[in-house]
Amino acid sequence: MPAVLVVEDNRTLCDALAITLTKMGLTAEAVESGDRALECLRHKRYDLVITDFKLPGANGLEVLETAKKLQPGADVILITAFGSVELAVEAMKLGAVDFMTKGFTPEEFRLRVQKALAARADAAERSRLAEENERLRADLEEAAGLGQIVGESSAMREVFETLERVAATDASVLITGESGTGKELAAREIHFKSPRRDKPFVKVACGALSESLLESELFGHEKGAFTGSVKSRKGRFELAHGGTIFLDEIGDISATVQVKLLRVLQEREFERVGGEKTLAVDVRLVSATNKDLKAEVREGRFREDLFFRLHVVPLHMPALREREGDIPLLARNLAAKVCRRMNRPTMPIGRDALEALSVYAWPGNVRELENVIERAIVLCRGESLTAVDLPPLAESGLDLRLPAAGSLDLTATLEDIERRIIGQAFRRNGGNKTQTARCLGINTSTLYYKLEKYGLIEPGGN
Repeated sequence: MPAVLVVEDNRTLCDALAITLTKMGLTAEAVESGDRALECLRHKRYDLVITDFKLPGANGLEVLETAKKLQPGADVILITAFGSVELAVEAMKLGAVDFMTKGFTPEEFRLRVQKALAARADAAERSRLAEENERLRADLEEAAGLGQIVGESSAMREVFETLERVAATDASVLITGESGTGKELAAREIHFKSPRRDKPFVKVACGALSESLLESELFGHEKGAFTGSVKSRKGRFELAHGGTIFLDEIGDISATVQVKLLRVLQEREFERVGGEKTLAVDVRLVSATNKDLKAEVREGRFREDLFFRLHVVPLHMPALREREGDIPLLARNLAAKVCRRMNRPTMPIGRDALEALSVYAWPGNVRELENVIERAIVLCRGESLTAVDLPPLAESGLDLRLPAAGSLDLTATLEDIERRIIGQAFRRNGGNKTQTARCLGINTSTLYYKLEKYGLIEPGGN
């Protein structure tokens, strides 16, 4: 609840202002002298200071100067019976957000206070977004060597080429791909490589909100628009003005929200929920989905005209199983990222661990890989990760990436699977051949033969 300090030497007016503020749902403290106000400012925190100019002791400008010095985040409204342009200019130069001449009505007073607090909330939200964007930018700059959106496969080279081309434009981008493939990271990269990089990047998880909440989140609402809306609130489109808005899980939005979103894309304008004023907005839209939106259009669940507005530039994030050869690179980068987060030296990954990671199909994609790497690092007792440190990669058994259609050599593939299963069991049993043979359900002599055949031990090794 915002705290307000009222400084007014007229006791009747002072009490009236405090009562009005309390009825507005604010915490109000009233004092009758400038010196008392300075003492309050030294010991308590306020969101807003409303001070008369002519006061016993320190005057209103001195209260203003002290407030901005001791509490830079506090806003100040100056009141005077001696209104003049010179005084107003001086007050604004010292940091006042408003200037009122006595004779104002209670309604005017309420509106001025509401305006000041709304501007304060908006500034706080923009500051939060700016800090978040700065953190994201730093993450992406560091991601050149330590992030998730890395790769050398042909599939990822296509992604990088598209990202570079589309980032410089204002075209809407629809990012598709399975969960965990890095769609949000791609959206951030588009923003931070664009001319809008210094403006807000605002994300909305559409699938996490009900229809009414999503509508309010996107477009904002006016005071009294629905039960509980005690004050007006800007939506994400307004907060993203000049920058980029990222709508994740776009395939989950309702028909009603689809209509409003289409209008924003076509007309670049909208109204808040419960409002009549039309607001113009300049944003770049990037959306993402793991659904087949073309199929959703055919089934009548998604508007075709909206689909074409979103689908100006399609960008597909490939599944990890489609990124041949990228897993070792990703694993090393993710290990470095996790270690950095834990403030510990980067942990190298052994060849056996990289081999085990490379043959798994990764249904959870990069997100699952990061989870596995983090878990292994936390539980690892050595100085490098080995296959023994990895958790089981599939609860129901081995899950392998098979060769592309037309290139499957069944005999070689079966031998490769056998080699990997035996190698994994051998490592997990700490090199104990008797336990490994028992685990695999074969006799020890057969295990010796297989271990030598696949080069898992030296010929004649014990």
